[in-house]
Amino acid sequence: MTAKMLCTIPCVYTKRLVDAARWLAIAITLAGIVVFYSHFSRANQTTVALTLLVLVLVLAGNWGLRYAVAASIAATALFNYFFLPPVGTFTIADTQNWVALFAFLATAIYASHLASRIREESEDANARRRESEMLYRLGRQLLQPESVAQLFNFIPSSVANAFNSPAVTLYIADGDRIYLSDPKRISSPRVAWAPDAPGAGTYADRSRSEIVLDLREAMMSPIFRPPADGFPTAIPLHIGVRPSGALLLEAISLSRETMEALSGLVSMSIERAEALEDSARSEAAKETERLRTALLDSVTHELRTPLTSIKASITALLSQPALDDPSRKELLSIIDEESDRLNHLIEQAVEMAQLDAHKVQLEIKPLSVAALIDAAIEQSRTAFPSREFRVTLASNLPRVLADAAWIEKVLINLLGNAAKYSPASQPVFVSAEPQGEMLAISVADRGEGIDPMEQSMVFDKFYRGQGQRSRVSGTGMGLAICRAIVNAHGGTISVTSQLGHGSVFTFTLPIART
Repeated sequence: MTAKMLCTIPCVYTKRLVDAARWLAIAITLAGIVVFYSHFSRANQTTVALTLLVLVLVLAGNWGLRYAVAASIAATALFNYFFLPPVGTFTIADTQNWVALFAFLATAIYASHLASRIREESEDANARRRESEMLYRLGRQLLQPESVAQLFNFIPSSVANAFNSPAVTLYIADGDRIYLSDPKRISSPRVAWAPDAPGAGTYADRSRSEIVLDLREAMMSPIFRPPADGFPTAIPLHIGVRPSGALLLEAISLSRETMEALSGLVSMSIERAEALEDSARSEAAKETERLRTALLDSVTHELRTPLTSIKASITALLSQPALDDPSRKELLSIIDEESDRLNHLIEQAVEMAQLDAHKVQLEIKPLSVAALIDAAIEQSRTAFPSREFRVTLASNLPRVLADAAWIEKVLINLLGNAAKYSPASQPVFVSAEPQGEMLAISVADRGEGIDPMEQSMVFDKFYRGQGQRSRVSGTGMGLAICRAIVNAHGGTISVTSQLGHGSVFTFTLPIART
């Protein structure tokens, strides 16, 4: 005897006990009505008939049609025997009483039929409402996974939780993949699950290939409701008009409309996830191509320029050994400067790669903002000796949590950009102020400004403003490096700019709490 049969036996006995208790309650109630009106209340025949009719309606509305019909026949017999003359016999003396008796029986049976139908329709409506709520919750859950692979693993458990199914199997035709809500239970539309079958998680004498064949057949079949004999509910899935898989739910019965809705919901979620992945791949391919083009442009221009100067200087030194000392010194100076420039470009590329790979170890500690700004300005004056830097700081600024070396790189980059992209006669402004839990440091210039369409792109790698590419040399990595450094500190960086009036670059750092 299987575990399933053992589980069924107490259920059958319980149902029989409930039926017996209901029949007994009906008999007691009918007897009570007869005794009450026969001995304690001398009511007329109409009152008795209406009381019996109310009982029939109550039974039909709560317990179903078969109880109500049986009670109608029994009530008709009791009404005839105890209340229609001659009382105490089933004989009816007056013809009008025959009409009243059959009218009562017909009314009781028809009214019980109507009440039972209303009850069934109400139960169906409540079942549809519950299934709609389940589908709504499931639809919200299926929006959470971010990839197709996550969605496939997420669907079985989500459907099982939404519809209270002990086990759900998802079959995807592409690759004959099977995903389970319960790793030990794989469902087949033809084979009922046997919990005591030898080999946990398998079917007796059934291989995976045989189960896959059954799943393929379920995928190609229309939606159906299996018989209530332990077989799972099989729901085919379609992407467009193409069958794509099947969904099997154990120990649950759903309406055809709900199965169709569930099939559409799961299919659309899979289609949506695949479309998002395709879109992401397309965007990634476009971004990769854009970066490749930008990098090629940067390499061909920014790296080739110092290499060309170095090559030309070395060629001149080799081909003209009799050069005088001033000319030789000038060529060597060119080689030295261009080598530094080339080294700086390579250094930027390495820093960007390290920051992207999160391989940079920050030494975060409380630091003085004034000291960071002074150190950055001191280094910037070497490259821009004639530039004026104006610093405006409050005397009681809090300390920030930062890595001194990396934040100085951010400041030097911003100060250098402000100096390069603004007239030499204009100063560069530096300020700082607290903003809640963060401290904002701003670097402002009075240059030409940045077009509003470009302000969201200036922090992208290798991007350079359309109007500045030919006037000022650069690789387009400086601001991208700044953003990566600031993000690694838990801050943000942004730009505010107006054409013809200059730009303000602001980044934030967390305030050190002592």
